[in-house]
Amino acid sequence: MATEPPRPAPPAAGRPEGGRGRCAGGGRGEAEEAAAQPALGASPDPAAAAAAGGRRRGLNGCVPLSHQVAGHMYGKDKGGILQHPDGTVLKQLQPPPRGPREQEFYNKVYDSDCCDSILLELREYLPKYFGVWSPPTAPNDTYLKLEDVTCKFNKPCIMDVKIGQKSYDPYASAEKIQQQVSKYPLMEEIGFLVLGMRVYHVSSDSYETQNQHYGRSLTKETVKDGISKFFHNGYCLRKDAIAASIQKIEKILEWFEGQKQLNFYASSLLFVYEGSCQATTVRLSDVTLAEKRGVPKGLLSGGDILEYNNNIHVINSTENGKIEASVSKGLSKFYALHKKAYSKRHHSQLSLKVENLEQGNVWKSSACITQEHLNGNVIPQLEKVFCHMPAEIKESANVEVRMIDFAHVFPSNTKDEGYIYGLKNLITVLQNILDN
Repeated sequence: MATEPPRPAPPAAGRPEGGRGRCAGGGRGEAEEAAAQPALGASPDPAAAAAAGGRRRGLNGCVPLSHQVAGHMYGKDKGGILQHPDGTVLKQLQPPPRGPREQEFYNKVYDSDCCDSILLELREYLPKYFGVWSPPTAPNDTYLKLEDVTCKFNKPCIMDVKIGQKSYDPYASAEKIQQQVSKYPLMEEIGFLVLGMRVYHVSSDSYETQNQHYGRSLTKETVKDGISKFFHNGYCLRKDAIAASIQKIEKILEWFEGQKQLNFYASSLLFVYEGSCQATTVRLSDVTLAEKRGVPKGLLSGGDILEYNNNIHVINSTENGKIEASVSKGLSKFYALHKKAYSKRHHSQLSLKVENLEQGNVWKSSACITQEHLNGNVIPQLEKVFCHMPAEIKESANVEVRMIDFAHVFPSNTKDEGYIYGLKNLITVLQNILDN
């Protein structure tokens, strides 16, 4: 199949371009396994590293990945994904023909002499490839060295979705075809299968995980709610992340519509978005003096400065009653503040103006919401601000959508209609979630 590729030098300063290791573009095990090779992981987990024991020492400091949402776990199964000390992730090469086929795919796409515009564009939708790696103590064990696609996320929410109408390749035996079809009979009709997800809940500062059994349980009637679960942070639906995901899937769809070189089977999309709230400024305008008098004593120190658990600062209280607050740690802290400070408010008029301060930039359009008679509850307004942003600012969501798992990619002279079908159906489901 493919010969051993040249081994590119690791990224500068021992890291891929993203920096801190968190999770990688993936890799799938055997096509007949619905929960195939792990699609992702996270920065080295101390507990997992300790459990690895001698295995870690034998792998030159590499440790099993945490935050996996699908597939084999290193140390528990015969395969797995590791975190390299330089921040990349290592996917163990599968037995022939799957492993060599995936290696050949990466070699072809990332060939330094490649001038094929189709393949050059495809790079945008894959994790970066840094060649192969073998531990000195086990030179016959080969690993694909891949970019960590979640390195830039603080609280990554991760989902692995297998795409296509068939999870078996054209060379599968009748027995394997039947095996695959029986695992998820709706694959041909729905066009995708959720292999696993991990969602950060702001309200509890914890993760909720779902495995491949969750995805297989979804029907035509429940798949919409099943997917929306990935975008709910415990407070509200992250419509900004949904909109950004749709945009990225549409770019991948455009690529598939324009190429007839390759067909993909048992391949996935890896979704990652930032689960933690970003630094946000909230201006509470038109708060009357009477309302300010209703704030418990000591809450507004000096009449214009408020500090609550070092998370919310109210500054710039002016004669006309305008207050500017900086919210940095999410709605959970603000809810506690609101409950304490505004529980006795029954009639008010509130205007919320939100500006994203991430990286020193400001949204092109601020989200302004006004509601009379809040009846003491400002949280629904903040939910609208944080989670139901106007269309013109949704692209600001920090989202990655990458294609992963290429052990069953084959040359073709026709469009990959099965993959295209799956992408279109997934976009439709996401759009319905967004619209409703």
